[in-house]
This record gives sequence, C-alpha cells and structure tokens, in this order.
Amino acid sequence: MRLENKIVLITAAASGMGRAGVLRFAAEGAQVAAVDIDQASLDAVVKEVTDAGGSATGICADLTQDTDCHRIVDDTVAAFGGLDLLWNHVGHPGPSSVEGIDPDDYEIAMDLNVRSVFWTTGRAIPELRKRGGGSILFTASIAGLIGSPFSPVYSAAKWGVNGMMASLAGRLAADNIRVNSVCPGPIDTPMLKVFMGRPDQETDREANQAMMEKLTPLGRVGRPEEIANAALFLLSDEASFITGVALPVDGGFVSK
Repeated sequence: MRLENKIVLITAAASGMGRAGVLRFAAEGAQVAAVDIDQASLDAVVKEVTDAGGSATGICADLTQDTDCHRIVDDTVAAFGGLDLLWNHVGHPGPSSVEGIDPDDYEIAMDLNVRSVFWTTGRAIPELRKRGGGSILFTASIAGLIGSPFSPVYSAAKWGVNGMMASLAGRLAADNIRVNSVCPGPIDTPMLKVFMGRPDQETDREANQAMMEKLTPLGRVGRPEEIANAALFLLSDEASFITGVALPVDGGFVSK
C-alpha cells in the first residue's frame, strides 16, 4: 500500500475531488482526517471508508474561521497521534467579474482559497517536523497558471496559492517536507457548474462547458478520481524527489 501508516488531512473532503481523495488514500492504507462544512456528506464518506475496512474520521469545520483552520490540525493529531500529509483542497470560485462585485463575495473567495490554506499549513508544519518530514499539497488550478476569463478573483487567488507553494518548497526542504500543487482543469464536480454558469456571466453554462471541452486536447472534462490519483502520487514517497511543482491535470489545456 502506497500510504500505509501515513496520517493525512484533507480539506473540502465530502464531495468531488476531495471525496475521491479520501476514498483513494484510505484504500492505499492511510488514516484519513476528512474535513468539510457539510456534516451529513462528511458522515457518508467516512462510513464508506470504514465499511470498506479503512480508517477515517470526519471533522466538521468552517474554514472561513481562523480558529477552525487551526483546530482541524489539532483534531487530526488528537485522533491519530500525528500528521504526515496535508492536502489543502478547499476552494471557492468567487465572482466572475471585477467591476461592481460585492466585497463580501471577494472576501469569502480569498478567505477560502488563500487565507484558510495559510493558517492550516502554518499549524501543520510543526506536526510534520515532529514526524521527521512529510508532504504538503495545495489544490491550485490551471487558472493559477494561465488565468481564467471566467474567474479573475479565483485566478488571483490561485496564482497566490502557487506562489505560496513555491516559497514553502524552498523554505521547508531542509525539514524533509515537500510542497507541491495540483492544478486541475475543468473537472466533473458540483463546482464546475458554478464556474460555467454564474449569474453575472454573459453566456450560459452549457455553452461555456462546450467551449472548454473543445479547447481541451483530450476533448472532455476530467473525473474527480483523476485528480485524486495525481494527488496520491505527489503526496506519496513515489514523488520523493519532487517539490516546488505546480502540476496541471487538465487534459492538455495549458499545453496549447
């Protein structure tokens, strides 16, 4: 098993890519702390893991709150006795325009995409050091590599996430802590519908998604499991000489 005896914390873990990660990591032997604001969905994914003989615990948290960003690390350590791997997966699409946006919409997008990740990672680093090192993964986006016309706030946030990742990769290398980002393209999750069809966009969701599929060399949107597989590789010892990388998982979108 690729993650046997590893303790991993995953945020936004009750649906989409995060949920796929919980199931995949547990199947590979990890003890998984799954974090989400949706208690019912969290309970469901934890039950699926435990029914299959895996190990997982659910931690309900609101990651717009700094205290919860710290608490999820503390609760993971209390549940499993330490922390080896952190997948900062939480995110928010934000508004699709710049002009005339509600400041509250901007704040929640930046809080979830950047601020929460900063606080959670800061709390986790000492725990990783106690274990002799580990691995940190951020979910960024291709919007943090090439920019998205649909999502200027999201692009700004995810460029920031990739910058944080690159900085920490250099800073933490001496502690045997690797830091990378996975950068999804369009993935078949509930959030994709939000990206493709927000009220302030001039075109409809179906047209936007069809355009994205046409521009993707592989000709389709991705599956949550495909992001979970990439995350598994980057967090595992199989990627032991990889740090500071923002890996596109996008069907070739950014290669054009």
